[in-house]
Amino acid sequence: MAEVQVLRRSLGVRDCDLAGVPRLLDCVETADERRRYFFGAGSQAAAFLAQATVGCAVIEAIAEVAGAVMITAHGVGPLALADAEVGIGDGAAAEGSATSGFAGGTFDATPSRAEPDLFSGRNCLLSSRIDETAAQVAEGLVYHARKFGANGAVIINRAQNTDPGFDDELAKALNGLDFTVVLLDSPLPLGRPNDIAQNHLYQAPAAPGKARMQKPEPDRWRAALGEPLIYEVAKWRFLSEARAVLALDVSDIVARDAVNPFDLCTTTEGGCIALSGMLTYPWRVKGNKGAGFGDHICRQFDAIRGVTRWGVAPRKAGLPRAWRMIRIADAHMATLPMVPFYRAMAIRVSGESTAKLVPKTSLIEDARLLAIATEAFQHNPVRVPVTELKSVAEKSPQNLRTMIVTTMKNEGPFLLEWIAYHRAIGVSDFLVYTNDCTDGTDTFLQLLQAKGICEHRANPWKAGDVTNPQYSALQASESEPIMQNADWSICMDCDEFINIKLGDGTLQTLYAAMGEANMISMTWRLFGDSGVVDYEDKPIIAQFDRCAPEIIRKPHQAWGFKTLFRNNDIFRKFGVHRPKGLQPEHWDQIKWLNGSGRPMPQSVLRNGWRSTLATYGYDWVQLNHYAVRSVESFLVKRDRGRVNHVDRDQGSNYWFRMSHNQDRDTSIQNRLPMFQAEMDRLLADPDIRAAHQHSVGKHREKIGGLLTQDAQKAFYAELTSERMRRLCQMQNVFGSAVFALGPDVIPDAVALDRNLPADFFFTVEHEGEASH
Repeated sequence: MAEVQVLRRSLGVRDCDLAGVPRLLDCVETADERRRYFFGAGSQAAAFLAQATVGCAVIEAIAEVAGAVMITAHGVGPLALADAEVGIGDGAAAEGSATSGFAGGTFDATPSRAEPDLFSGRNCLLSSRIDETAAQVAEGLVYHARKFGANGAVIINRAQNTDPGFDDELAKALNGLDFTVVLLDSPLPLGRPNDIAQNHLYQAPAAPGKARMQKPEPDRWRAALGEPLIYEVAKWRFLSEARAVLALDVSDIVARDAVNPFDLCTTTEGGCIALSGMLTYPWRVKGNKGAGFGDHICRQFDAIRGVTRWGVAPRKAGLPRAWRMIRIADAHMATLPMVPFYRAMAIRVSGESTAKLVPKTSLIEDARLLAIATEAFQHNPVRVPVTELKSVAEKSPQNLRTMIVTTMKNEGPFLLEWIAYHRAIGVSDFLVYTNDCTDGTDTFLQLLQAKGICEHRANPWKAGDVTNPQYSALQASESEPIMQNADWSICMDCDEFINIKLGDGTLQTLYAAMGEANMISMTWRLFGDSGVVDYEDKPIIAQFDRCAPEIIRKPHQAWGFKTLFRNNDIFRKFGVHRPKGLQPEHWDQIKWLNGSGRPMPQSVLRNGWRSTLATYGYDWVQLNHYAVRSVESFLVKRDRGRVNHVDRDQGSNYWFRMSHNQDRDTSIQNRLPMFQAEMDRLLADPDIRAAHQHSVGKHREKIGGLLTQDAQKAFYAELTSERMRRLCQMQNVFGSAVFALGPDVIPDAVALDRNLPADFFFTVEHEGEASH
């Protein structure tokens, strides 16, 4: 006959304030008249006397488990405690323990009588509950009962105050089942002392913007379990005779199509199985109701973190094997049979929108979760919206239109070279946003627009705007017809040059090699000043050939990349380094290559902007980044300020990070003839030539003015000094902290030593990284 029991029990937990015995979790008396004492985190085996003591119980076994102590004793009387004179090596002392300060005496406790009959022969869940409602708890229990034959649960009730009527509501929801539930209350908190609540948004593993959150105050009632022996208490007090036990929290459910985990525990050799969990999320929860399991139809397509738990057949595995939080003692979890389960994150962290729990650009609807929602829970969840991809016309590489979006301020002397070079390699369209120009850059671009060479727009950014000029321009560009009609797009700057190393160096050759790929990342190669001090109106790509090595992971800017991407609406918006706002339902349509034509990993699809040892590549294409040019031109660049990070000075720290002269790369100079032909063609127009010469004149005039200022002269002297010259040829020997703090932290003995050993490395203590 089906009967529901919802019972309340309480741990015999108390704080002891004894040296080596900070807390008793419980004392359990079993049918064989043995008492098992479970002491809290920080306990020491050496605090107890193992040898027989008159008037005290006989200690049969003392075990240290994960920084806690478990004692089995028989007979009448308390436990004998060690005094200060018991030393390491005595019978009671565990390896590595200390006895200083032990007060001696005895320890007594009122035992809790074990109740194994409650769950004898039952399939049980061993769970932890914080603030989940009775309805949410019941939903998971009913699911496991109907699908896998669960008929028992011990739920460690972590909440300090239980909702009135919780027990009756839970019993009512379980009506019709043969089910026994013990709600195990604790008079004291069981969490880690200094941790925050486990069900707080801050603890959601994938919560976006966590770095900007204010960390909440510790909450020991709701913090992650900090008592290693709590599951041992549950075993010896309630579950020693259970048929099988699954250690799953109340927000977890076993996958619907999994083998029955209770049966698997009883049939597998050793009686233990592993449970492997995936975090799941709703797309949205209807109304203001609390989330249910049936709402959780989404998972992250690029998730790398899971949850590990366990199942056990107590008698088959052997009761002496300790039950730990994430494993059974002596069980090699990686070799055990594995059963998948799902963790419902909107139940675990309640009251938060999905967008706060996880980036929605990472979520995809999972057919297995949807089947659970609709069939097992009879729920009609909010489905993930489906977007249509932009139709991409079949074109030969020669007919593809490629567009560059960029922002400029006072780039007039360099503008024409940059446009001529990229036109020569196959770029068809340029959309250029300017702000606050004083050297004729804006009027030059207006002229080029009138001649059909580019499109020019005034940047909508204004001083004081929340966004910076570059982001304002990118947002504005998305609605432009030139952007909508492009086949391929990229955001890049006027000091960056696409260097294609395949065939004739054109985009058409690159696209042909890429085949069906729709994205390719071009890793920066940072080019330094190459010893050029004076500004000359000569091609940048011809003057500067000194650069960083291909493998240089610091500073963190060194391996940034820019991404050329197919305009097919897989992403919703432009980004500085790559398109952003992934439409996650189309993630599997992304075919992204690195600069050597190798596939990029899934981990970068949403947010990556830097190469790594696994993803860098220069064989097909790289982005030559001439961030400093000549010393004189850098004075002007510093004076005008940055387009992206308007509040950051471009001083000696920036020069040290970006002016790399260790290696030499002349590969782009193979394109000088095709560039020069296009440059000559443009300069043949007298209006264009005049505009270019005007900007060159303004640049020289600005340099002359700056060099009359004492501060600028001192800065010029620093950049041209022997010390700085040496430092810009050896950035590979410095740690990230040096780049964060700047070259002043490097001693002259290092900077000027020409005989440093090949494996020399120098860094300093510092938290953080140089701002990008």
